[in-house]
Amino acid sequence: MPPTSAPTRTAQILRLSQRRFDVLVIGGGITGAGIARDAARRGLDVALVERDDFASGTSSRSSRLVHGGVRYLEHGYLRLVFESSHERRVLLRIAPHLVRPLPFTWPVYDGARLSLWKLQAGLLLYDLLALFKNVAPHRRLNARGVLAAEPMLARAGLRGGARYFDAATDDARLTLATLFDAAVAGATIVNHADVTALQFTDGRASGVSVTDRLGGRTLEVEAACIVNATGPWTDRVRRMEDPGATSALLGTKGVHIAVPAERVGNRGAVTLLALDGRVMFVLPGGTCTVIGTTDTPTSETPDQVRATRADIDYLLASANRAFPAAALTADDVVAAWAGIRPLIAEGNDGDPSAASREHAVETGPHGVITVTGGKLTTYRVIARDVVKAVFHALDRKPPRDRTAELPLAGGDIRDLNAELAAARAATGAADVAAQLVHAHGGAWHQVWARVQDNPSLGARLVKELPFIGAEVVHAVEAELACTLADVLIRRLHLAFEVRDQGLSVAPRVAALMAPLLGWTDRGVDLALLDYQREVRRMFAIEP
Repeated sequence: MPPTSAPTRTAQILRLSQRRFDVLVIGGGITGAGIARDAARRGLDVALVERDDFASGTSSRSSRLVHGGVRYLEHGYLRLVFESSHERRVLLRIAPHLVRPLPFTWPVYDGARLSLWKLQAGLLLYDLLALFKNVAPHRRLNARGVLAAEPMLARAGLRGGARYFDAATDDARLTLATLFDAAVAGATIVNHADVTALQFTDGRASGVSVTDRLGGRTLEVEAACIVNATGPWTDRVRRMEDPGATSALLGTKGVHIAVPAERVGNRGAVTLLALDGRVMFVLPGGTCTVIGTTDTPTSETPDQVRATRADIDYLLASANRAFPAAALTADDVVAAWAGIRPLIAEGNDGDPSAASREHAVETGPHGVITVTGGKLTTYRVIARDVVKAVFHALDRKPPRDRTAELPLAGGDIRDLNAELAAARAATGAADVAAQLVHAHGGAWHQVWARVQDNPSLGARLVKELPFIGAEVVHAVEAELACTLADVLIRRLHLAFEVRDQGLSVAPRVAALMAPLLGWTDRGVDLALLDYQREVRRMFAIEP
């Protein structure tokens, strides 16, 4: 099995300052990760820097779906749906531990904006655009069939519905797996490294100034080509190249909430029409049910954006209409978070829900390649288009793209069910086994080996959740985790599943991390304060 972890962060920073790269990617979300992997797998010398943690922006705040985009059909984005359906098949193959088939039930009620016949026609087209290679074709359901699948749905006015398939993922870990495969291919990847300025030679961008936000050192990094893949921060980097650049982005805010799964009673994923007629989802999310999402224009950055009371009321009201016995209130909300979709501004000045999720690749006046728009599902396609532009800028012929053939980190497993069975036998707990295999793929053996060396690392961090201490150690030693937020929000997702967002378990996690990162008692205190600030920043609810 190939390595699934990256070299140490210290080694990565040292490499940043010692060589001139073919390409430097700014931004460690799913788009930047895909670009780094594609470029490295084609033989380029690649560096990627991220000002916070990998996947700390939009790429850890999505609906956690790899989907064909059935809701894009009514807006006529057929090419995007075709492309997304193909990419879903690819990701199911190269990351079977992280991207897994997910059946959806879509109920239709009297007076709904989308009638039963329109839904059937749309899903037939959906299957057609997937070349009938979906996990299974959609199936029409009568009212009895809908309630057999989801018995807690509202019965009054139910006309029928449909069953169709998409896929679920862990968005943050998909980003990490992509980055770690880039590292295996030779890429240098550094988190918590902020690009503060571009450097120019003969009128072309030739490097960047990078500040290590953890160590305080500033580095000058040279590269023949620079790529801006910073998502919601795209305009910030564009204006480093051209101070007069107009905005390339339309930011729209997407809010999700998590509530206890038993309060809703959904058996699986449900597609609904919200109170205003928008498509929204009720999704299984471990011990919680995830409800989302909103879609409203915003000029905020991920540093600023948070859920509001109005956002939560909207989601709760829509969910309660579909699941009336739930009678959800704000007190049921375990966690609420918001992300920003960085959509293309040009031509997208109307309804945010109808705005295109396609992408654009442009080269700036001093040679910086900027990518805007796109969606998680099609990140590999976006990366291919950007890398094509990189090779053009380097005046080199690109080798064949092999990213659809090579597994992501942890994805080199022959039989997911066999891995799950082996993990259950080793751990003695089905939920812990599922967490280890679904998060780490074939690398679960490396995580569990830490328990064999130190049995105390097999203890759960929170009694009712499957996360164990060995994952914390693995996150630091093998996954470039540097802060409590890196571990509790992005490596483990624990913060999304407990009401205090992991604040009560943070001291225990800090105690595991301290000897690995050289934290003193004072360092532990600072790490805990920093985590408190991060929780407020990401999970606080605005009035």
